[in-house]
Amino acid sequence: MRRTPHRRLAAAAIAAALALTLAACSDDDSGSAATPTATTTADPAATADPTGPATASAEDVAALEKVKVEGDPGSEPTITLPSTPFSVGAAVARVVTPGDGDAVAEGDTLEIQLTAVNGEDGKVIGSTYQDEATGTWTVSGDGSGIPALDEVLVTTKLGAQVVFALVSGETTQVYVLEPVQKIGSRAEGEAVAPVEGLPTVTLAEDGAPTLTAATGDAPADLVVQPLIQGTGKEVEEGDNILVQYHGALWDGTVFDSSWANGQPFPVTSIGSAQVIDGWNQGLVGTHVGDQVLLVIPPELGYKDQASEKIPANSTLVFVVDVLWAS
Repeated sequence: MRRTPHRRLAAAAIAAALALTLAACSDDDSGSAATPTATTTADPAATADPTGPATASAEDVAALEKVKVEGDPGSEPTITLPSTPFSVGAAVARVVTPGDGDAVAEGDTLEIQLTAVNGEDGKVIGSTYQDEATGTWTVSGDGSGIPALDEVLVTTKLGAQVVFALVSGETTQVYVLEPVQKIGSRAEGEAVAPVEGLPTVTLAEDGAPTLTAATGDAPADLVVQPLIQGTGKEVEEGDNILVQYHGALWDGTVFDSSWANGQPFPVTSIGSAQVIDGWNQGLVGTHVGDQVLLVIPPELGYKDQASEKIPANSTLVFVVDVLWAS
């Protein structure tokens, strides 16, 4: 089990945000990506073939044109394949409905609805609509997402429907994605006065935090100190969340930051997620829009084990902006 809250979404994984999306409607609460079946959810980040062709062929484009999508934006679409098994040789996407909301742009993090079918038999393998859940997708311009999808999304507006197909092992999966709204990149709410004895936080114009270390001894117990109070959804145990974070040791030494890594960090099933215990305990009960200071004692962090830049028996300090929960 991965115990660290800090990792960068790798290009080879083709955007783990889609795994978070369909995990929102899964019965599997293990926090790991599910293998696509008729009863679990699809994870193109885990199953798409990174060794396949980089560019869709004319035949792939023509094949996707024959996929029929029925249903208005805002409702679960019906995806009908022209025949089964259905296949493409590379990722390919097209706009079904362009949308009538704000324009989607490169770098936007979107709240999305997503439905997927298996190209082998056309059966639904996952849908966020079924549990009234949503997911997230960050539109990338550097090739770290799904270029065919991202290139199409930036031609649309909120409320659009985009159909796309991915190669998954020897099987093709077909998706309809609908961007619902844009997710902010930072906490938004009322500032809370700092507490004496804790590290202090200053924010750059874009919201990126800088920590100034406290001078006294580290607290023995978990501290969850609000810095900004948001007014959004309360984070409940089992929710999937999207956060920005900045992590440092008690002495102020920075060891990781999503702000530096370039995109927010998704956590699946908070409370039992594959992150350190201090995150699982400290983030349940926060609200979307909150910024919180977490001071995490060693027993809720890495205990007596070193981890990359973190020495054994370290007290950890995080500034966490809660951007989204579902």
